[in-house]
Amino acid sequence: MLSSKRKTKAVVSWWNGDYLARLSTRDATKELKILYENNHLLAVFKPAGLLTQGPAQGQNTLIDIVKEWVKIKYHKPGNVYAGLIHRLDRPVAGVVLIARTSKAASRLSKEMRERKIDKVYLAIVKGVPKNDKGVLEGYLRKRETDKKMIVFRTERKRTTYAKLSYKLIETRNAKSLLQITPETGRRHQIRALLAHGGIPVWGDCKYGSGPKLRGIIALLAHRITFSHPTKGKRITVESPIPPNWPWP
Repeated sequence: MLSSKRKTKAVVSWWNGDYLARLSTRDATKELKILYENNHLLAVFKPAGLLTQGPAQGQNTLIDIVKEWVKIKYHKPGNVYAGLIHRLDRPVAGVVLIARTSKAASRLSKEMRERKIDKVYLAIVKGVPKNDKGVLEGYLRKRETDKKMIVFRTERKRTTYAKLSYKLIETRNAKSLLQITPETGRRHQIRALLAHGGIPVWGDCKYGSGPKLRGIIALLAHRITFSHPTKGKRITVESPIPPNWPWP
């Protein structure tokens, strides 16, 4: 039998991205939290601290773990298809959509481009917004020296337009919990626009808000709504609130 300490670790390690990144890929599949599954796609929980995809210097990424999970569960030999529909920054947790077939990937990617996939985030920010509801927008350009997205009020060369709406849920101890609805799909748009608006994401030192949290920032991809790639019906998948979510 497992000791009580090991049992606790087994129960809660799905939210620890740094831990999953360092496990063997096969062992990491045992901790993968599947939120929705059918023959065409998966919705999975990506913990903060785990890369969605890309070079991870010998560590797992979410896509690595998903491919191994599919291979084990469905006894698939060789390479396994897993089409990433969107990604989350490494320190951000929440729900991620992954296509299991090229047809699903094509149709879901088209939905994403046409802004027909609705996403809702939760964010803990430093300070209190001026209004209970509002819109933040601007023009973003990546600064090559530190890969940070700089916000301009007017369009400039090599900028892209970004927009989000927010709603205040609660305020405590000079921090606020917001519901965020992005209206465009730009790199770091939520983090950059909130910081530019004077309410940076709690723990997001890249955009000027401490304290530094262990491997996370207080931004959660909480809910996603999309059309099934073959049946067309609308599906909503919600992420759990991870145990290391810093609220209240």
